Amino acid sequence: MYNSKPHQEHDLGRLHQQMLETRLAVLVTHGEQGLLASHLPVLIDTGEGEFGTVYGHLAKANTQWQALEQGGEALMVFAGPDAYVSPSFYPSKAEQHKVVPTWNYLAVHSYGCAQVIHDAAGLLEIVSRLSDLHEQGRSQPWSVSDAPSDYIDGMLRAIVGFRLPITRLQGARKLSQNRSAEDIAGVREGLASSADHQDQQLAAHMRPL
Repeated sequence: MYNSKPHQEHDLGRLHQQMLETRLAVLVTHGEQGLLASHLPVLIDTGEGEFGTVYGHLAKANTQWQALEQGGEALMVFAGPDAYVSPSFYPSKAEQHKVVPTWNYLAVHSYGCAQVIHDAAGLLEIVSRLSDLHEQGRSQPWSVSDAPSDYIDGMLRAIVGFRLPITRLQGARKLSQNRSAEDIAGVREGLASSADHQDQQLAAHMRPL
């Protein structure tokens, strides 16, 4: 992705944190069917491999898994909060009017070649871990083992899993770093005072840069 130097994020811990906080990632592939994209909940194992490993699954009817099986590089996009930045947020606007709107955002792109998983044991582990992840914190968390085993077996036959070891990561942390300290403070205050939840989230990420 295009990412100017002031906004590049290289800290692996921050990159992983953004990935873990993204509830729905986008898997992008290019194969015989052309460009394909799917929105998926995924697992991030940050301790597996140099940059971590992504686990997930697709419906078997979703032929994107065939592009993964062909061995080409895949891209997974983890988008964070984003916000419109009004020129009115900048104190410098009162001094000179050479300001225009922009957009601030957080994003991580991860790349790698996936291994496709068809076996029932591997699929069961993925769906169980995903369910446990999103059920945690509930007073009565649901577990895959709560459903009849024959029913789960049928569900597993309808999906294809994948394991994607990350070979490279790109992070964008565009938080007005190219502006003066006064303008950055103005953007932070403007977003924090917004009624929009994403604006408030992004303002929180601006402390500190």
